[in-house]
Amino acid sequence: MTDPVQLLKERQVARGSELSSFGCTRKHLAAAADRGEIRRIRPGVYASWTASPDVVAAAAHGGALTCAKALRAQGVWTLDDDMQLHVWLGAGGRSHPHAPCDCVAHYRPGPMRLGIADVEQALVQAFACYGDELFFAAYESAWNKGLIGSAARARIRATLPRSAEWLLDFARADAQSGLESILRLRLHLMGIALTCQVKIPDVGRVDFVIEGRIILEADGEQNHGSTEQRHRDRWRDAAASRQGYETLRFDYALIIHHWAMVAAAILAALARAHA
Repeated sequence: MTDPVQLLKERQVARGSELSSFGCTRKHLAAAADRGEIRRIRPGVYASWTASPDVVAAAAHGGALTCAKALRAQGVWTLDDDMQLHVWLGAGGRSHPHAPCDCVAHYRPGPMRLGIADVEQALVQAFACYGDELFFAAYESAWNKGLIGSAARARIRATLPRSAEWLLDFARADAQSGLESILRLRLHLMGIALTCQVKIPDVGRVDFVIEGRIILEADGEQNHGSTEQRHRDRWRDAAASRQGYETLRFDYALIIHHWAMVAAAILAALARAHA
């Protein structure tokens, strides 16, 4: 018999029926739970004590973690704002409300297994929940990180409504952050074309350039929060100014929560460039 503790460390959560294929009988699982070696979430469902609380809560509800939290757990960029738990229950799974429980249930066909929905499935479900923008940023992030190959992208295209095809056509594999993706998408909808990932002598690579005059940088906290990095950013901005560029920097809060200010700043810079 394989050790149920080790099996659950690898899976985080599992049904007893899944573990039985490795020789873990109900008696063995019950004994391990009674000894406190593993955790019984509900009848027939067990978890490792090191399992993610979100994964445990999803399993308690009867399914797999999906949407934004599932994507983030697998390294995909998502917005920081959505904290609600989304649970994939398969095509006709049974939900098990628990305390506390504000889970959003998803009933979609497919081979659902307790744990975390794979990136492809989570992206499709995130589109249905959050719409174009979050999906687009997460899709580009997953593509950039090599988490969705050509076959997965083709299946996603076939699954999404035809109205979403333009998003997939507009997506790129070289987007460095979700903030860049959202900025580029919003400006595209405003009719503003960007040149992406431009290398400028004595400045280095910048996120975007508009009309060869305006540099746009989307500054994530993780990449621009240190004193050393802020100094380097100011040095780059000065070097760019020496060459006739105007640099506009926007952080997460501005792009996500104060877009009107960002859009107005960019339009004003364009007006100055045309003056």
